[in-house]
Amino acid sequence: MANHKSAIKRAGQNEVRRLRNKSTKTRIKSIVKEVRSTVADSSGEKKAPRLTAAQSIIDKAAKKGVIHKKTAARKISRLAKLANAAKQ
Repeated sequence: MANHKSAIKRAGQNEVRRLRNKSTKTRIKSIVKEVRSTVADSSGEKKAPRLTAAQSIIDKAAKKGVIHKKTAARKISRLAKLANAAKQ
């Protein structure tokens, strides 16, 4: 455990950031799961808004540094590819 004042403060900051990152990552997983299930159900009118929402959430997470920008790009690309393949 931390012994001096700055180390105690740093430990507290790390805990706050860990919880914030955890909620963001959970949100990403949930929206990706929603998009995949929507594509599997092949509901044409529901796909576009869900995909757009997922892209937005993933981009925001990358912007905040929760996930790497290339990880975000890969996730978005795979979702778009899945949605486009389901169209045809």
